[in-house]
Formats: sequence, C-alpha cells, structure tokens
Amino acid sequence: MATTPTAITEVEIHPDVALVERAKAGDVSAFETLVKQYDRQIFRVAQHITQNREDAEDITQDAFLKAYQKLDQFQGNSKFSTWLVRIAVNESLMRLRKRKTSKTVSMDEDVHTEEGSIPRDFADWSPNPEQLYNQGELGDILRKTINGLPPGFRTVFTLRDIENLSTEETAEALGLSVPAVKSRLLRARLQLRERLSRYFRQKKESTA
Repeated sequence: MATTPTAITEVEIHPDVALVERAKAGDVSAFETLVKQYDRQIFRVAQHITQNREDAEDITQDAFLKAYQKLDQFQGNSKFSTWLVRIAVNESLMRLRKRKTSKTVSMDEDVHTEEGSIPRDFADWSPNPEQLYNQGELGDILRKTINGLPPGFRTVFTLRDIENLSTEETAEALGLSVPAVKSRLLRARLQLRERLSRYFRQKKESTA
C-alpha cells in the first residue's frame, strides 16, 4: 500500500527581518540599509498625502526616526515596509492636522485643472488609471486629479495602486478593514476615471 509523502512546509523569512533583528541589537548599518531600501517609497507616500515636498522630506526623516525608536514594537507579524508605511501615514495625517489645511473635498465640487473643471460624477471605467500614471501628459493630468481626491480616497489609492501594496497590507497600514479599503479604492477609481473621461471630452469639444 503506497504511502503519501508528508509535505514539508517551509516558512520564508523576509530579508528585512534579519536586518531588523541586527538593528535591534545595535547594528546601525543594518537600519541604514533599510532606510536606503524604503526612503523613496516613504517620501512618495508622504508627498501624495501632504501634497508638499518639504513636508514630505520632514515626514520621511521623522518616520524613520520613530521607526528606529520603536523597533522593539515590530514583531514581524507583517512586512517591515507595511509597518513603516503605517508610521509614515500617521505622521503625514498629523502634519495635515497641524497645518489645518486638510481639505475635505465635496463630491459635488468640480476638479480644477489648467484645462478647466472636471465634474466629480461616478462612472464605470477601464483601463485602471494607475496603468497610465507615468505616461507623459496624461500622467500629469492624472496626478492632478489624484491630488483632488478626498484625503481618505487619495491615501488608499496611493498605497494600493501606485505603491502596489496588497489590499491586506493597505488595510493594515491605514488601520482599516479590508472591505473599507476595497470600498474606498473602488470609489477613488470611479471618480478618477470619470474625471479623466470628462477632461478629454471637454478637450475634444474645445478643439472641434
């Protein structure tokens, strides 16, 4: 009678875990390696949320400093990058509150671009705007419309579709449920697609 071989499950340990353990033991160079790996990502996240380069630079430094001070709190239950993004998001939102210029944008207001206003209507859409993010003029228009999203939608869209975090990682970074992330992401995508459609419709009519 044939026996079924026993499957051996190997748990992959992320390279960051070893670096974190070395940093916890006082190896500053290990933490510097982590900084080099993620400083650009943290800066992008902070800049998307605050829409201010100087604030983003300060937040990046503050986030890494806070991460270093709180390394003992990182238990390895999530990716180090996800834990770090959560710190950066919290620092960014705190900066917005201090600045008192966090704009809660009404769904009924138009998005203003250099080419005119784009209504905020919802619509089904394709393709996903993140696929177009780095494509010349369209990328510029998309970045402007992303900046016009309400902060909650903009942050979810940034982490999920631009920084390519998974839905679960985005939820963990923002302290939200997975359904809440999915809902906000869908609404952000719908708004962005409609704004882009209206923008190009207006542009076509103006050149006709």
